[in-house]
Amino acid sequence: MLVTKLLPWDYGVRNLLRRPSRSVLTFGGLTIVVLLVLVVVGFIRGLEKSLAATGNPNVVLVYSLSSAADVENSSIPGSTASLLSASVDGVRVANGVEYVSPELYLATRITAPGMKEPGMGLVRGVTTRAPLVRDRVQIVEGDWPQAGEVLVGRLAHSKLGANEEDLAIGSEVSFDGRSWTVSGRFTAAGSAFESEVWAPLADLQTTLKRQDLSLVAVGMDSPQQAADVDMFCRERVDLELRAVSESAYYAALQKHYKPVRMLGWVVVALVAGSGVFAGLNTMYGAVVGRVRELATLQAMGYRRRAILLTLVQEATLLACAAALAACVLGLLLVDGAAVRFTMGAFMLRVDSVGVAVACAVAALLGVVGALPPAAKAMRLPVVEAIKAI
Repeated sequence: MLVTKLLPWDYGVRNLLRRPSRSVLTFGGLTIVVLLVLVVVGFIRGLEKSLAATGNPNVVLVYSLSSAADVENSSIPGSTASLLSASVDGVRVANGVEYVSPELYLATRITAPGMKEPGMGLVRGVTTRAPLVRDRVQIVEGDWPQAGEVLVGRLAHSKLGANEEDLAIGSEVSFDGRSWTVSGRFTAAGSAFESEVWAPLADLQTTLKRQDLSLVAVGMDSPQQAADVDMFCRERVDLELRAVSESAYYAALQKHYKPVRMLGWVVVALVAGSGVFAGLNTMYGAVVGRVRELATLQAMGYRRRAILLTLVQEATLLACAAALAACVLGLLLVDGAAVRFTMGAFMLRVDSVGVAVACAVAALLGVVGALPPAAKAMRLPVVEAIKAI
């Protein structure tokens, strides 16, 4: 009479311990695969969060109509900020100060003493009104920059390919033929501003011999009043201005980087697929060495279905343990790591989505990797399998 119950749960666990070298090697390979998945998903999630954290629906960006969506190529009259203050209703005011920030934005090569070669950085010329409009910006070290000084974001060194110590307070950086002293460091809640270097607007204009602006950021009382800024830009056709809410601007950037994100998910699928093939190879080797054991279990009366489930159990346990180890390594080594990108720099994020994807890939590796070799071993006649070496 055939035994209808499944094999004991601890039978599969003991089998993993009986072959420690094979189990350790398989565990290590699965951990690397899942960790690679975490890195790619962390890249995608970090890019998405950086762009999402930058946009503010109450802020309207006014820049040149001819520059399309590239603020670096924008050039508008220096009087634009005062014109907006005088002509637009609904501009936010606090303590008699209007939330209107004239800014000069450019990409340029920056050199620090510890750097072997200049790195491409993002410089923004600002006034003291900039923190009013960029309300997530907080100075965590040092002071607001005075003449000849700059304020650096916490990820500015990553954008430049430098060490954090190279942009320490008091150090000297050089760009556009002038040396600047780092006066402080700021954070911006994970937004794209954290990869920038902020300099006093008047000082930067003098250095660049420019009197124009790249953009004006206007803080409104409500998102609905952004239409007033757009109306002003449409009426003053001589200025050739364009008004876009900051949230819409960075949402457009998210669409621009959609192919990059899609490529990242393709890489996740490829890594998972390669892991499945690696798991198949490993499980084939493991099952081939256990043909006699599996045949003996059949001779004892266990159904093939019960034996098959035990093999899947072993592989899934090993894959889940590898997923836990990869998640721990990801939180320790990957989460918060800064990477350079065209838009600046951002931090990799190992969040609930990344952990869920990693665990799903691990479960896939365990189940799919074990089924084909186990099914092949089960198809052998019991007598031939017992005689196998």
